[in-house]
Amino acid sequence: MDKVVTLTVKKTSFFLSLLPVLAAFSALVISPGQAAERARGGLTVCAEIIVPALFPFLIVSGLLSELGVPRLLARAAEPLMGLLFAAPGAAAAPLLLGLTGGYPMGAVAAAECVRRGELSRAEAEHILPFCCNTGPAFIIGAAGAGAFGSPRLGALLYLSHVLAALATGALGSIGRTRTRRPAAPPCIEVRSLPRALPICVGRAVNGMLGICGFVVCFSVVTGFLESAGVFSAASSALSGLFAVQPDFVRTLLTGFLELGGGIAALRSLSPSPVNLALASFLLGFGGLSVHCQTLAAVADAQIATGRHFFGRLLHGLLSALFTLFLAAAN
Repeated sequence: MDKVVTLTVKKTSFFLSLLPVLAAFSALVISPGQAAERARGGLTVCAEIIVPALFPFLIVSGLLSELGVPRLLARAAEPLMGLLFAAPGAAAAPLLLGLTGGYPMGAVAAAECVRRGELSRAEAEHILPFCCNTGPAFIIGAAGAGAFGSPRLGALLYLSHVLAALATGALGSIGRTRTRRPAAPPCIEVRSLPRALPICVGRAVNGMLGICGFVVCFSVVTGFLESAGVFSAASSALSGLFAVQPDFVRTLLTGFLELGGGIAALRSLSPSPVNLALASFLLGFGGLSVHCQTLAAVADAQIATGRHFFGRLLHGLLSALFTLFLAAAN
């Protein structure tokens, strides 16, 4: 009986996975021009926003790791990281890089710490939900100035984002016993700059290819859903059910899939506290495209990401609440 149930579940899972792939194949055959146009738009986003913002950070973060800087930071941050997040001091580097470099820098740094023995896989899985964050350049530039026409509002969104990251880490650490480990494992090799630079540039190039690949992929998927009327139908139904603007629902659905598209859609909304909270939720959650980028970043280090998705949801909700509070206070 158990074998029959298992076989049925496997078949059902196979067909559920096959359906969207067949739908995507059909859409590509029917509308290849639209797919190409959407892919071109995704590549434009990569060239104008993603690569300039992330590529230098990928190189520098790799150099910092290869030169042994995280070990120095780990010693200084050990008491604070243990007190707030029940994590070793080495977790400070992924947290700092995630808050300054943006998605998926926190995941990249956590995976590098695992590869170099500075964090165990279990410790990396623990910190991943609050170390993967949107960077200040994107929040202040794209969300604040770009979507709402106000860098000041962007700074407010970034403050909410940082507070939510710290709160997510603290809440996720309740009842957790910290595993003490040496701040500088003796097995780690520290490379010189001439040896480290070629390695880090090569890793950064491979990382950017993966990130841009997901951006293009989800740009095409979002385009097909829009042209098929899925977003319009869902926006109309949900806006009537929850008594909100259709543009609000459309922005939420777009951002749930791809963060950049969701932030761009915010331009149709006024900078009200509720709409700012929506922006905060999208920036905190990150979108499925960012989640896939995180999966790719940690795959080689064999870091499980089951907690990451729920951590991003919590981060998004906390970001929205902090934004509502700060917007009301201003």
